[in-house]
Amino acid sequence: MVEPPEPPEPAAPQPAAALIVYAPLTRADVPGLCARLVELLHRERTDPFPCDVSALVRPDLAVIEALARLQLTARGLGRCIRLRGASGELRDLLALTGLDEIVRAGPRAAGLGVECRREAEQREQVWHVQERVEADDLPL
Repeated sequence: MVEPPEPPEPAAPQPAAALIVYAPLTRADVPGLCARLVELLHRERTDPFPCDVSALVRPDLAVIEALARLQLTARGLGRCIRLRGASGELRDLLALTGLDEIVRAGPRAAGLGVECRREAEQREQVWHVQERVEADDLPL
């Protein structure tokens, strides 16, 4: 008697494509990265779209600018990116520049807790501030 063949095992889910950002990263690389991201976003429906930044171990402001441009490119298409494999140094630099919102991967991202607030410049109106003039307060 012949035994029936065993059913095939279900195929493992294919990992979603990701934009891999290599080091060193310069400003000249940004247009090519953004074009590649647009290409990937048109093909893949993953949202937020993963960007592997694990190679960026010594980030600088050119890296931060590039990541901000990538996020703006994705948002222009109604999507967003999520950084994957961000080093502590990259996370700290993103937090320092106020761009830590684009890092949404891992447990540490939720606890960055850095809030950047803009301060009014000279002669610029400050919102939500009520001034009270004291009678003995002489004008300058």
